[in-house]
Formats: sequence, C-alpha cells, structure tokens
Amino acid sequence: MGLHSAQKKHFPLRGIDGVVQLFDAELRKSEPDLALLSLVLGFVEHFLAVNRVIPINVPGRFTAQIRGAVDLSQYRRTGPGSSRELVKKVSDVIWNSLSRSYFKDRAHIQSLFSLITGTKLDSSGVAFAVVAACQVLGLKDVHLALSEDHAWVIFGKNGEETAEVTWHGKGNEDRRGQTVTAGVNEKSWLYLKGSYMKCDRSMEVAFMVCAINPSLDLHTDSSELLQLQQKLLWLLYERGDLDRYPMAMGTLADLEDQDPIPGKESPLRIHLKAVGSAQKHYNNEHIYPYMYLAGFHYRHRNVQEALKSWAEAAQVMQEYNYFREDEEIYKEFFDIANDVIPTLLKETAAAESPGEGGEGGEGADKVRLSSPGESMNSGQLMSAQGAVCGDGALLGAPQCCEPATILTQVL
Repeated sequence: MGLHSAQKKHFPLRGIDGVVQLFDAELRKSEPDLALLSLVLGFVEHFLAVNRVIPINVPGRFTAQIRGAVDLSQYRRTGPGSSRELVKKVSDVIWNSLSRSYFKDRAHIQSLFSLITGTKLDSSGVAFAVVAACQVLGLKDVHLALSEDHAWVIFGKNGEETAEVTWHGKGNEDRRGQTVTAGVNEKSWLYLKGSYMKCDRSMEVAFMVCAINPSLDLHTDSSELLQLQQKLLWLLYERGDLDRYPMAMGTLADLEDQDPIPGKESPLRIHLKAVGSAQKHYNNEHIYPYMYLAGFHYRHRNVQEALKSWAEAAQVMQEYNYFREDEEIYKEFFDIANDVIPTLLKETAAAESPGEGGEGGEGADKVRLSSPGESMNSGQLMSAQGAVCGDGALLGAPQCCEPATILTQVL
C-alpha cells in the first residue's frame, strides 16, 4: 500500500493527536483509506496493549495480498455494482488467510494489523476485512452491514444485495455468499427484521474505532487507548458521522461518563440522541440504545429511569421471534433480571431500613429517584423485577425463552 504524499506527511505519527489528525484528514475524503486506518489503529492497540515489538513492512502486505489473489478480469461487471461471485471470491481470500485453529473470541484480533501479523481475526473483523479488500480492488459499492450482534456486506445498486462473509457466535458454519433474507424474514433479533445499519465509508471508520479493545488484562484498561477512542469518536460525532450509528453514540456517551472532556455534550444527551436515532432511522428495532441509557441511569442510581429504559428495551425485544442465535441479548436480560435489579432491591431495602442503613444513615443516598418528591419502595422494585423476567427464571426453561413470556412491560 503506497502512501500518497498527503498521507506521508502524517508519519511518523506523533502520539494520540497525530492519529486523530490522520483520521481527520482521511475522513475529509470521499473514500477514506480503510486499510491504512485499520492498520494504524491495530498497530497502536498492539503496541500499547499487547507488546512493544514493532513488526516491519506491514502497510504494503495487505494490498499486495489482495491484488495478487483476485484477478478482476475474470469477473465481468454486467451492472452498476459488483457480482456475488466476486464478493464471494474476496471473502474466500480473507477466510483462507486465517489460521486454521485459534480462539476466535480473544482480545485484539479485530483489525487488519492482526490479520497481517498474526493471521487472526474475530467474526466482525472478517466482515470489515472483506470491505477493506473490496475498496483496495476499487469495488466502491461494497459496504459493511451491521446488526447489534453480527456483520455482513451489502453491494450492488443502492446496497440492495446482501452476502454473508463471516461466522456468528460459537458456530463456525460457512454461510459465505448467502443472502440474509431468510434471517430477516424469520424476524430474529440477529438481523433486526431488516432494520440494520447500511454503512457508508465514514460509518465503517466509526466501526473500527468502536472496535478498539483497550484491555490490558481482565481488570485493567489502557488509559491511552481509551483516550484515543474517545477523541476519535468525538471527531466522528461532531462531523455528523454517528447520526445513524446508535451503538457508537452509546460507546461515546459511556466514555464521557467515565472521563468527561470539559465543554463537550453531556453523556445523557448523547444517549438520548442514540435512542432517537434508532427510532428515526431503524424503526425502533434496536435494543442496545435503551440498554446503554439504562446502564447510565443505573450507574447514577436513577432507579426509576433505569427501570423505564429496561422496560422499553423489553418492549422492543418482544416483537422478535426467539432463535438460538439470539442468545447474547437473552443473556443480557437474564443478568438484568437476576443480578442488576436484585442489587437495586437490596440497596433500596438498605436505604429504607432504620439504623445505619436507614434514613440519614450510610445507605440513604445509594438509590436516587429520577425526580424530587417521587418515591419507590422495595415492593415496587420487586414488581418491576417480576415484569422483566416473567413469572419464573428468565432462561430457566425453553418455554421461558419466548419474548412474550419473559419480556413484558415494566412500568
């Protein structure tokens, strides 16, 4: 991948601000260089979170590999977009470059840097790599499609064609080349009934930024990586590139809640914008904007607002049919019903009880209601818990997995 003169001036990168300046320059183009940006982010993450050994000759290898493996002359373009056979061929090249056996949920394997230096990618990383490879080949109609737990590609006129290019979950089934029509028609959460994100290039850049993994170990994050992610998301947000990307706004709001930058928009306002985006652009079919908002209120002990947001998430969820591949979202609701809300119950009971945990005592300020003068006792919270998890354990039996059974209105 030969760098253009405008790109070369950004190297060597000078710290976090240098990376942000590179992204800013690329985002001003109609075709930001996905491969370059992913390699840069992957290198920075590897250097800060994995080890400080610097590999050599990384930039040119991805471009050379793709151009050497795909002969475009063998694929006639009969219409304005790419053919399914060509997209399948590109996905084959990425797929076949991966190691045969590795732990696919490990950290720090989402970028092209991981592909080039370690021949490893996670599931969504494979989908992104296919899109970046298509860009290298000049296939500008191929873009990333995202649900809340899966990724595939769209192509053709107005992105009307879809193709699976990666696996999902623990399974390693090869669906590459197939459309996602069946999943959409089944009304599973995995495919959002067709209300998934059809990314443009800026949203694809936002995807790679959201995919930054700052973890150093199970208990520690890299403050530099968190700061880089936060600054890049602000760059994208203030350009308007996250307007149709609710989960990216949720990530930014969480980062702001953890370490706010003075003078920036409040985390709550960003969360509310994410919910509004899901309602406006995606037919209110997304769960996570409500989950992010509920998490914000829970951390700030706004109990009634947290319960309201979980209830709204539940109302959206019960419009989907249950499928085993949707297990991640059911685990989320399981944790809420069996861990998070019981914790609220205990804290509320402690706040109500006399003595050191009662009024004026140590526990009195643990739970704060959304508006002054409102009250919510532990009995009301118990009722709310029952509404989220149904009459029994959330996932205790197969019949309890039906959304209509486990997810009912809370308030």
